[in-house]
Amino acid sequence: MGMTDFSMFIKKDREERQKQYFEGTLLEYLEIVKEQAQGATLAHERMHFLIVDPGVEVIKTEENPRLRRIYANDILKRYKVFQEDFFGIEKVLMKIVRYFHSAAMRGEESRQVLYLVGPVGAGKSSIVESLKKLLEASAPIYMIEGCPMREEPLHLIPKHLRPVFEKELHVKIEGDLCPVCRYRLKNEFHGEYEKFPIKTVDFSIRSRKGIGVVPPVDPNNQDTSVLIGSVDISKMDLYPEDDPRVLALNGAFNVGNRGIVEFIEVFKNDVEYLHTMITATQEKAIPSPGKGAMIYFDGIILAHSNEAEWNKFRSDHTNEAILDRIVKIEVPYCMELTEEIKIYEKMLKRSNYKAHIAPHTLEIASMFAILTRIAPSSKVDPVTKLKIYNGEEVIEKGSTKRVDIMELREEAGREGMTGISTRFIMKALDNALSESEYDCIHPLSMMESIIHEVKEMTASDDVKKKYLGFIQDAIKKEYHKILEKEVTKAFIHGYREQAEDLFNNYLDHAEAYVNRTKIKDHNTGEELEPDEGFLKSIEEQLGITGTAAKGFRQDVTSYMFALLRNGGKIEYSCYEPLKEAIEKKLTASVRELSRVITQTKVRDKDQNKKYNTMVEEMKRNGYCDCCCNVILKYAANNLWKD
Repeated sequence: MGMTDFSMFIKKDREERQKQYFEGTLLEYLEIVKEQAQGATLAHERMHFLIVDPGVEVIKTEENPRLRRIYANDILKRYKVFQEDFFGIEKVLMKIVRYFHSAAMRGEESRQVLYLVGPVGAGKSSIVESLKKLLEASAPIYMIEGCPMREEPLHLIPKHLRPVFEKELHVKIEGDLCPVCRYRLKNEFHGEYEKFPIKTVDFSIRSRKGIGVVPPVDPNNQDTSVLIGSVDISKMDLYPEDDPRVLALNGAFNVGNRGIVEFIEVFKNDVEYLHTMITATQEKAIPSPGKGAMIYFDGIILAHSNEAEWNKFRSDHTNEAILDRIVKIEVPYCMELTEEIKIYEKMLKRSNYKAHIAPHTLEIASMFAILTRIAPSSKVDPVTKLKIYNGEEVIEKGSTKRVDIMELREEAGREGMTGISTRFIMKALDNALSESEYDCIHPLSMMESIIHEVKEMTASDDVKKKYLGFIQDAIKKEYHKILEKEVTKAFIHGYREQAEDLFNNYLDHAEAYVNRTKIKDHNTGEELEPDEGFLKSIEEQLGITGTAAKGFRQDVTSYMFALLRNGGKIEYSCYEPLKEAIEKKLTASVRELSRVITQTKVRDKDQNKKYNTMVEEMKRNGYCDCCCNVILKYAANNLWKD
């Protein structure tokens, strides 16, 4: 982009922003409202529109087998504005949007605090941040110029005339002028409200425009001016104490009017400090500093804290008035493996790390995180429960009875509110990435890093022992299964010729056995009996023995003839049961070869070729030279021990 391009870009942006900007009188504003019918939109209604307008995807779970297993026949909604930032908490986001929808309809929830509670690192602050950013990026709103509350211009219309204006403009006017604007209307404009200047203003977190934040305050030093502003002492000599001109309306509720007021760690504050919340919600008014009247307030009050503080606050019956005005939404940790992996992928994309991440690395880390969050069950072991929660098809051993996810959830109670946070895993990931010698991390280095983090964490020895147990037992065992499949897949791809040979041999011998004929030896030309020992060595891989073997051979033979008649291609993968048996048979060869394939000194030329073919296939599947070498060595030493 050249210099002229930059200047054009800046100029165009400035012109577009200028178009959104308005300065005029109330009379001109009334014409805009009449044309666009966009005045008098209350804060909750605006927020609901901002969430829903970019798009909502309604997912019918009955059409998706995985989601049906997780959510049964519930309807699932995914909001485009949250899609790239939040994973595995669709139900939580749906509850939040439901709150805004009810509040937008001016129901009871428009007079209640939205309170998010959950464990550290579950995403409470991130949800609040995304709502604030959504507001910040929204179109400017119209306000009375010079108003410290940035209030809706229609408040200037006198009460007795409002029904007429509402009918004409098709809007509902709610709210009253603040003391400052009331004083100005009387003294500057002599009651001629139609001449009052109006302008547009945007939302800004930094500039405290429409977004107020209340951090926890030291109980010994609490001052309500943080919430509602104060009396400006420097003006006390100039004006009487009940004069609105002495007011400095710069508290969180003043700046957050028509937008958001966020309470961080809300219950760390004294109860008296929270009483402003009661009037702000129920009466939609906040106290004026000094001796002034109540001031109309229209804003979203968002609060969040951890569970321990909530339980402590709730247990005190004197807090009932505030509790009655709270819509509580729990934000638990993600419990779906697939979604948890997406969280780390998102975080890594936003970092500057450029290291290679081997397949299954994030999966192993995510498995550990979810295992720490899962409540023990009498019905299944933790890893099986993890798979069920991920929507995988799991059938109880020795029977066709499926384990019911709803039963598991009922048995678990409030699952997902304890365990390891995503921050803990990210710290382990960061450490693994920082210490990686060849700019590559893999499941083994990830496990090492997690073990190190667990040992360093501030927790009881019992908790540490339990967490380390997850890695040593459950996760290692599960990774061995994954790795065995991975290596076998690469091996069989490299040994495809061998698989085809076994397949053709089996077909020849099975056909001869079924038709009671002999087999011609390709080298000597002599006729031989079908080799039953060879046939059995393949069939026993599937547990087929005795009379069942005879039926299996007939099935294979008739299937191949049918395939030939229909012009199909006969290859080792065309009949699933036989393919599985051959792969299992070949895996036995992997076991014998596993030590050889990683020991260059004892590898002959043929084995070298096969090893290289296998490595190439693993690299195609996402490994690099470094992790491929480490993983194959590990597989040779740990998987196929006699």
